Amino acid sequence: MTLWQNYLRPKTLAEAMIALSSAPAPVAPIAGGTDLLVDLEQGRHAPVQTLLDLSDVDELLRLEIRQDEFFIGAGVPVNRIVLDPLARQHAQALVEACNLIGGPQVRNVATLGGNVAHALPAADGTIALLALDVEAEIAGPFASAAVLRGASRAKRAGGGESPAGISINSRRVPFKDLFLGPGKSAVKHGEELLVGFYAHLITAGQASCFQRIMRPQGVALPIINVAMWLKLEGDTIRDIRIAVGPGAGIPFRAASAEKALRGQAFTPAAYERAVEALLAETQFRSSARRASADYRRHLVEALFKDTLEAAWERASKL
Repeated sequence: MTLWQNYLRPKTLAEAMIALSSAPAPVAPIAGGTDLLVDLEQGRHAPVQTLLDLSDVDELLRLEIRQDEFFIGAGVPVNRIVLDPLARQHAQALVEACNLIGGPQVRNVATLGGNVAHALPAADGTIALLALDVEAEIAGPFASAAVLRGASRAKRAGGGESPAGISINSRRVPFKDLFLGPGKSAVKHGEELLVGFYAHLITAGQASCFQRIMRPQGVALPIINVAMWLKLEGDTIRDIRIAVGPGAGIPFRAASAEKALRGQAFTPAAYERAVEALLAETQFRSSARRASADYRRHLVEALFKDTLEAAWERASKL
């Protein structure tokens, strides 16, 4: 069975966007392919006309400091994030989440952008990025259709680099705005590509943490996961962000629990108020493959406390 007719492997983001706009449709972007190829083979994804391999696009493979932000390319394999010193310094929650995605072989090829693009409400990398309050960079349609057709013809004719004057039309959006529902991304299919994510740099008194509970069988899927970022001033939680998966139909920030802890010392009373707020605002769902909603409600209190204590301890040392 032929799952695609054309295979393209651009080297730059400009070439990728030209291909996305001009290649025979439907076009499916692929990087690690750990989900897409399986879905194609098992019939969960309609056959595609063009497979657009982004694994060599330099702009999507960068991990670097850009002024006062840490940039994480959407095409970076998650195991590279696990091993990266800058990621460990500025995005520890993401490192811990990436280290739990699939098995070692999967982590060597699966990408962070793919984890996010699936728009699942409990995806480990996605939950960590939500707590880190990142912004996403999205490349969208650019130039006129005539220019794109000319660029595509020139490339096919051996013209080398893309024509001068073509620039990427990119925008940055808050991470939470990427999600419309379970498995539904706001990134326009066939028109836009995820480029990467911008995280804040960690400074004194700040830290993050990710933890999850999973079934110890095969490639263990998360029953529930929690990611936190917090900022301490003395013994006071000056600011905090909490993400829980799956807490709703889209990746979920626990705003009421954050409010209960913000400006408070980490006391038993403050913790109890935060847990009550968390249970009141989360909408746990049952999954035949993972756990019931009631079981998740039972587990979340201990996981919430463990994650908060770990983030607190880290922030206290910085």
